[in-house]
Amino acid sequence: MSQAQPFLLRGVFWMLVTGLCFVAVTALVKYLDNAVPAAEAAFLRYVLGLVFFLPMGRTLLATEMSARHWRLFGARGVVHSVGVILWFYAMTRIPMAEVTAMNYLSPVYVTLGAALFLGEKLAMRRILAVCAALLGAVIILRPGFREVNPGHLAMLATAVLFACSYLLAKIVADEVSATLVVLMLSVTVTLGLAPFAFAVWVTPDLWVLAVCFGVACFATGGHFAMTLAFRAAPLTLTQPVTFLQLIWAVSLGAVMFGEPVDPVVVLGGGVILGSVVFLTLREAQLKRRAVTPGVHAPKG
Repeated sequence: MSQAQPFLLRGVFWMLVTGLCFVAVTALVKYLDNAVPAAEAAFLRYVLGLVFFLPMGRTLLATEMSARHWRLFGARGVVHSVGVILWFYAMTRIPMAEVTAMNYLSPVYVTLGAALFLGEKLAMRRILAVCAALLGAVIILRPGFREVNPGHLAMLATAVLFACSYLLAKIVADEVSATLVVLMLSVTVTLGLAPFAFAVWVTPDLWVLAVCFGVACFATGGHFAMTLAFRAAPLTLTQPVTFLQLIWAVSLGAVMFGEPVDPVVVLGGGVILGSVVFLTLREAQLKRRAVTPGVHAPKG
């Protein structure tokens, strides 16, 4: 095994962890069942998530950042704030499997955006794998054969906004620590959500606060793992792994919420899973052939 390959596999591993965390977030928000308005639930998730950074807050705040970093963090906070509100809204309108499936548009946009704006290579095998995964999502959604409600429209917009957020995260993750990236997301999104939350505020009970804190735990862990994945491997390798979230979302939806397992969803998930397995194995094989360790190669 080449010395570079473990870093690529590490990126895939952290993206798997990211997917598990985000599916847990989806399940908890679904369990919340619109007990408070979407904007307020999103705000509580981010406010409660700030508790994880209290022990290291002083050190992180003392970290010097350039004006460019502040602009990137600010831009990410704006687009992610709106995306989070729309995502929480969609969770109250459509099943978990559909939310997860429509989230797959984000990795497609991210992969294409990485090639267009970040200079990453988009080889034919990656294009075919992404197209196959997107085809699987289309099979699940069956456009033209079902009613498109506001929840679906909200998820379409969410996919674009989250893709922009992830691309901005990739840029700053190459320049600052993963912890700072996650902290700045939490701070900027909390500030961005506050006006929307207070406009529709409903006093939450302890149960709502507990569920929102669980959402904060898994969401913060997911964003941290995602940032580590970005640092370990190219987006075009790690992003397709997020398609595995569909399998977990369908399973949780059936077990926890009694959502029927749609055979078409299973079929689309199989197409997606096949593309992910192909891409991951193919990338690992090519790295074994092409990479020759040098004096500056990573150790361990």
